[in-house]
Amino acid sequence: MDVRIYQPAKNAMQSGRANINIWVLEFMPIAAERADELMGWSGGGDTRKQLHMKFDSKEQAIAFAKKKGLSYEVKEAKKRKLQIKTYADNFAMDRIVY
Repeated sequence: MDVRIYQPAKNAMQSGRANINIWVLEFMPIAAERADELMGWSGGGDTRKQLHMKFDSKEQAIAFAKKKGLSYEVKEAKKRKLQIKTYADNFAMDRIVY
């Protein structure tokens, strides 16, 4: 597998759901990272891992991978389960308190 195609998770620091409909194509690492002997920083010779390509749809990302002859894996995003509550539910008599 050369590339991975996925939908990134929402930023935990923001409550909005804007810009979550993008798909990212990223290359898988060819070689393991190694620690620099002098500074201890991790690094390597694989520059493809720095490349993250963004697409508007999953089909566009797959078409790009096929056009370039890359094997790919698509990782589908998990669906959110919404638990819609009202403010009055905080004061319900049958509320479970931990």
